[in-house]
Amino acid sequence: MDGNTNEQPPAGEETPAGVRRRPWPLRRGAAPTGVRRSLRMAGVTLAVVLVSLAGVVLGVFAGGRVDTDIGPFQATLTLTPDTSGGTTVDIPPLGALLLDSHDGPTHLTVRLGALDQMRTEALIDDPASIQRASVSAVEDVRTGVMRLGLRTVASAVLATLLLAALVFRNVRRTALSGVLALVVSLGSLGAAAGTLRPQAIEEPRYEGLLVNAPAIVGDARRIANDYTRYAEQLQRLVGNVSQLYTTVSGLPVFEPAPDTTRVLHVSDMHLNPTGWSLIRTVVEQFDIDVVIDTGDITDWGSEPEASFVGSIGVLKRPYVYIRGNHDSGRTAAAVARQPNAIVLNNSTTTVAGLTIAGIGDPRFTPDKNTSPAGSGLTKPVAEQVIGAGEQLAATVRNSPRPVNIALVHDPASAGPLSGTCPLVLAGHTHARQVSMLPQQPGLGPTQLMVEGSTGGAGLRGLEGEKPTPLSMSVLYFDKDKLLQAYDDITVGGTGQAQVNLERHVIKDPQAGEPVPVTPTPTR
Repeated sequence: MDGNTNEQPPAGEETPAGVRRRPWPLRRGAAPTGVRRSLRMAGVTLAVVLVSLAGVVLGVFAGGRVDTDIGPFQATLTLTPDTSGGTTVDIPPLGALLLDSHDGPTHLTVRLGALDQMRTEALIDDPASIQRASVSAVEDVRTGVMRLGLRTVASAVLATLLLAALVFRNVRRTALSGVLALVVSLGSLGAAAGTLRPQAIEEPRYEGLLVNAPAIVGDARRIANDYTRYAEQLQRLVGNVSQLYTTVSGLPVFEPAPDTTRVLHVSDMHLNPTGWSLIRTVVEQFDIDVVIDTGDITDWGSEPEASFVGSIGVLKRPYVYIRGNHDSGRTAAAVARQPNAIVLNNSTTTVAGLTIAGIGDPRFTPDKNTSPAGSGLTKPVAEQVIGAGEQLAATVRNSPRPVNIALVHDPASAGPLSGTCPLVLAGHTHARQVSMLPQQPGLGPTQLMVEGSTGGAGLRGLEGEKPTPLSMSVLYFDKDKLLQAYDDITVGGTGQAQVNLERHVIKDPQAGEPVPVTPTPTR
């Protein structure tokens, strides 16, 4: 030894007395074994937590989605991680409703897709089923959310197990990650369920075109209450229409000849399914040959609304249609796909011996309220509307066959058609009106018949004290295809439990002078 008394012999070296000395102490700065073990455990725990959270997030994005039916809609329910919670009801392409439905780290998105045609027709066939559908829709949502929750939990746990197996390659840590993922996913859904606020549906926020919905539709709760009473009345009223044919046949003023052509003029359905029930009843009871629709069959012209026109095929009669300002190009395309439909756009057709010309409204303004023809129109819009009439007038003049009926949506388009044909049919104003167009020198008279709303103006019709009545007209043409008479049919709204029929006989078809007949109420 070199004399340094502090120097210790190597570990395990015996002293001269034969006593084994303790090993050398750890190097300066090295952690004790217990500390290192604790740090290692903390690192493993943190890794398990991070892998579990990552697996839950991946699992939610991968499997947090189910397709389900909500009433007549085909819907998709999706869960996504979100610290603020809430629910979005997505109605493409109209926009979305945002509901502050719950707190917690999950966000629910309900995306309404296409309408199922069979279920929609079932609602149309039975007006009372609308109430039942609203009740079943709540159960549909509840069932869909339960399926979504179970699927999301299963997907989150499975994704976590797979991720943990790849990262740790250790059965114990993989199992711990799976258990933690189960706890996290169940806890997240439990937090959402625990903070659920059902009343949030009464205070939605709107995005997209639906921003206009409160102004257009009005107070939804009041309208819903009105519609419930309205639907109850209409169920009985529509049934009463079947008595109209017997009433009409008893009127001595006008007896349709065997070769009479009967045309049903409808307009401005605005998505009211009750209108289809009324149309089908009149088509059958009055033995209608042709149905003419002067537009606004929908409200927004969107893809989901296109399913509404599926009832056209059920009528099994030629259905001649022109587009209104609430109908889009896709609406017209959906109508054209019906086997019995004919869509006119500055064109002519011959049906049941009648040559009919028509043009769609030049505007597409689904976010605007309907206003009387010509009122409030700016100069460019007025020129556009009148220009449509001028285009159709040129088409009528160039037709190889004399045109019996011309169709426009807005009566403001009818002026240029004076003298080109004996009759012009229109809609748009939701108010029935019959008049003669100013006669052109050297040309014959032209009668303008504006129909009311066959759909009662849709939901807008429920905003007033009394709903807008449903109206349509049956036109009778003789063997020369001249208008001889017409029946105005009106189904009253709430508090007016009757169906009114008013017959008008054309005294002089060339002069276009109708002779009114006393209205016939049916209770």
